Amino acid sequence: MNPVGRALWFIESHFSSDITLDDIASAGCVSRFHLSRAFGVATGRSIMRYVRGRRLTVAAKSLSMGAPDILAIALEAGYGSHEAFTRAFREQFGVTPEQVRVQRRVDNLDLVEPMRMDEDLNTDLEPPRFEDAKALLIAGLGERYTCETVAGIPALWQRFGPHIGRVPGQLGRVTYGVCCNGDGAGNFDYICGVEVSDFGRLPAEFARVRLAAQRYAVFSHRGHISTIRRTWNTILSKWLPDSDFKAADAPDFERYDERFDPVTGNGVVEIWVPVNG
Repeated sequence: MNPVGRALWFIESHFSSDITLDDIASAGCVSRFHLSRAFGVATGRSIMRYVRGRRLTVAAKSLSMGAPDILAIALEAGYGSHEAFTRAFREQFGVTPEQVRVQRRVDNLDLVEPMRMDEDLNTDLEPPRFEDAKALLIAGLGERYTCETVAGIPALWQRFGPHIGRVPGQLGRVTYGVCCNGDGAGNFDYICGVEVSDFGRLPAEFARVRLAAQRYAVFSHRGHISTIRRTWNTILSKWLPDSDFKAADAPDFERYDERFDPVTGNGVVEIWVPVNG
């Protein structure tokens, strides 16, 4: 079973207790950094938001069956007060616990049911090559995303397109999509940019990221860019756990050169995964 599958089993077996991201990563036999990235790519959700959604879904079902004590349900779901539980419940479902108990139904709620891994998300990978890359300075446009909002990344590239070739200090025409500054909640920064010689002359609105010298496993994604999630999922959930390497706690990135056509979305994209070992 891959790390995401092990994590899902652990969550379903333990979400009523006070589990942490470290607990889930330990069950998945990988680092919290790797698990957060792999889980988001495989499921489209952040791991701790999924845990919260599962807890609140079970609570909603109990309330719909007329559970008399909302505070007891709140405590079982891991909340220390009626107020904290109500706030989280309303944020998740758009209604209060009291309303669900009165209406005695959950078919109108966006419940978070147990998730199963979709094996169709895997694809055939070409063997990677390995690169000891020099330090890079990348500058461009960046936004903060969650696993649930990554569909907005193509729009960021659309905004960045007119800047390509006009970025002060730009080196070459290769573009980069860098994922960095991830946290345990599944949030991360995505920067679409180019290599620059320095950060001194950049417009104030530009994002900047310094990539340290690092060893990478470099994979090729071929075909349309819309299917790149399959390649990422296979790397993080299959190739990496089965390899002799560990994911390094460093940014990963996609590299777009002349083999990729940004107009049609077809071509070759390189995926650079930082590794130790």
